[in-house]
Amino acid sequence: MNATPEARWVVVGVDGSDSSRYALEWSANQATLAGLGVRIVTAVWPRDAEGPWREVIVYDDQPQPRHQDAQALLDYARDWILRIFPELRVETELAESRPAESLLDAASRPDAAAVVVGSRGLGGLASAFVGSVGVELAAHAPVPVVVLPKKHEEAHGVKGRVVVGVDGSEQSKRAVDFAFAQADRVGAELIAVCAWQPMAAFASSMGPVPPEAFDDDAVEAAARRTAEAEVADAARRHPDVSVDPRAVRGHPVVALLEAATPADLVVVGSRGRGGFAGLLLGSVSQSVLHGAHGPVAIVH
Repeated sequence: MNATPEARWVVVGVDGSDSSRYALEWSANQATLAGLGVRIVTAVWPRDAEGPWREVIVYDDQPQPRHQDAQALLDYARDWILRIFPELRVETELAESRPAESLLDAASRPDAAAVVVGSRGLGGLASAFVGSVGVELAAHAPVPVVVLPKKHEEAHGVKGRVVVGVDGSEQSKRAVDFAFAQADRVGAELIAVCAWQPMAAFASSMGPVPPEAFDDDAVEAAARRTAEAEVADAARRHPDVSVDPRAVRGHPVVALLEAATPADLVVVGSRGRGGFAGLLLGSVSQSVLHGAHGPVAIVH
């Protein structure tokens, strides 16, 4: 969350759930370290206009009480976080649109640095789609998106590392820059993971493959060179960050999730080298988002 004149606020969505409370706490801590403010957003939207099921799902609450409840939630969240971080700049926003749309709007403003949400919120039937808001944000938000699970060790004072996935793509490079800035800010170690898999597993679908590609040692060495090259520039800009570049045999999702503890921040690009141009959120980033036990940052 780089502090620039155009990026002054960490946007965080709250809905009264434990997950959003952790997201607010994490956001406030990060904003304090970076000299940013926190913009707390909640949403009230017309349920009778949610789609084709509006004729069979009847809601008995009225708009006005829902607005009052939402404003009370914002007031409580602001007062609660100011008791913990009394010097923090805090503002609140009550939006009248779907949660993902509200947060995307706030994240798209030039003064936004990042947007943070919990991985599981409230909302009746909508809660069956765990992480749907986080996935939509990660696919479309122009700033880094951080998704926090309901519980993670960092909330109890455990110092975490920063784990970043690297593959040589442009989005991977931006993920590395974000990861180094985070690690430098909190005094954490950075683990750069470049996953590799034996080429023999893909030979039947790839056509002719050079013989050296079947040499696992050569493939592993190439992955290690990628990891080391990917972090070299950022390491020079952040000399105080301890860096551990790793070449890990395995699928990228498995390699990243196995490298991270629940206290660690996992950082990935929204799409890697193998992503399809038409997909805004790649399979690796989406799988990490759903599988991690700690906070995940998605960087475009």
